[in-house]
Amino acid sequence: MKILILCTGNSCRSQMAEGFLQSFNSKLKVKSAGTEPAAEVHPKAIKAMAEAGIDISSHKPKQADEFINEAWDYVITVCDHANETCPTFLGKVEHRLHIGFEDPAKATGTEEEIMAEFRRIRDEIREKLYHFYKQTIEPQISGE
Repeated sequence: MKILILCTGNSCRSQMAEGFLQSFNSKLKVKSAGTEPAAEVHPKAIKAMAEAGIDISSHKPKQADEFINEAWDYVITVCDHANETCPTFLGKVEHRLHIGFEDPAKATGTEEEIMAEFRRIRDEIREKLYHFYKQTIEPQISGE
């Protein structure tokens, strides 16, 4: 089962989504990429995920174009901009979904208020993707 998570910068939401999906089942091949990749994974995303027991500190933002010739079972966009600008995948894509989340990198306020927003989005990503995994992916994997 191959899943590609797309976002604009590939620095927050898609990286967290990749980390969670991989943690649900190590047999899944999960990658994330961006339509306009950032220079690095956001440090607060790394911190928020570490608090949840998932290490994404070695992840690097990747260009979506790297993956357009591959076959994917699911291509999931996690931000509205990526949903609108999602590249046309030349490879075989079984299912294209949009599961949107607000961008925690746009949070303003004190350091603690910003970190709280990263945690809120992290928890929302975990909840929605776990539901997606249990309802959609797990039945397919166990039926193989």
